[in-house]
Amino acid sequence: CSSIWGGPAATSPYCMDKNGKGVAWANSLFEDNAENGYGMYLGQKVLREKYIEAVKELIAVPYVDEDIAAAGKEFLDTVNDGEKNSAAAEKLIAAINANPSVPTCECDACKLARKVLEGKDYLAKKSVWIFGGDGWAFDIGFGGLDHVLASGEDVNVFVFNTEVYSNTGGQASKASNIGQVAQFAAAGKEVKKKSLAEIAMQYGYVYVAQVAMGANPAQTLKAITEAEAYHGPSLIIGYSPCEMHSIKGGMMNCQKEMKKAVDCGYWNLFRFNPAAEKKFTLDSKAPAGGYHDFLMNEARYSRLTREFPDRAENLFARNEAEAKARYDHLLKLIEMYDD
Repeated sequence: CSSIWGGPAATSPYCMDKNGKGVAWANSLFEDNAENGYGMYLGQKVLREKYIEAVKELIAVPYVDEDIAAAGKEFLDTVNDGEKNSAAAEKLIAAINANPSVPTCECDACKLARKVLEGKDYLAKKSVWIFGGDGWAFDIGFGGLDHVLASGEDVNVFVFNTEVYSNTGGQASKASNIGQVAQFAAAGKEVKKKSLAEIAMQYGYVYVAQVAMGANPAQTLKAITEAEAYHGPSLIIGYSPCEMHSIKGGMMNCQKEMKKAVDCGYWNLFRFNPAAEKKFTLDSKAPAGGYHDFLMNEARYSRLTREFPDRAENLFARNEAEAKARYDHLLKLIEMYDD
């Protein structure tokens, strides 16, 4: 759904700013999502490194213009800082354009300055995000995703976790939970969901977060900001209510449903930041009860009680027990990473 609704011109959320700059976006087969996004990242990285070297050569020329040299140094000093580097790049471009000798002079400094101007669109540090659903990230495209996260490169990944293959008809995925009814799990899924977050955390150098915007908007923004600032791979998994959950009252209540999911302990909020002194932070409180009521508020679970009542009782009990064990495990991670 993130691909389909993000693609058509009528609904595209991407636009340009007042300077004519905006998002460069591409859509691939969803199983190749990570590879396609990684390729976009590597392509711009190779070009950017070429022009970074040109800036280094430019400011090393003994007779280079002082303003250009100062702007070039500021650019290089902030080259990995996404927040500051854009302004530094603009300052460098302005300094070069302000020098009347650059367009025609054949000295080494002017030649290098013209080369830098050729790559002006690639100078500023780019924010690269790969996003898709759990069917891709947990399942059919996991190999590619794992390759990107293991690369150590400065690529951000955002997974919209609907706990089902939303865009291909509602099949169960490895993110589907115990007792959930979906295609290929008509009698309720037997096994617990995959912990993609912990798989990524095992690398030790991947920023990882779980968020739910309706439950804690501030934590969601904090995770996105930290992931962007982290100089390395990052993975954010967002709880995403879906039409196929059949929430009572409809999708107009999806933000409220996120809050219910977190409050009862069905979904946990946390952040793992390898660059922080306190690496692991649990942002959600202990479950406040109402777990069964949460499950019964969605037809993907409640229908099982009508078709297989005894089985539903057993699977839902296991589902809740797994949720409690998961929260206890997260508490242990706090102690482990504090040590």
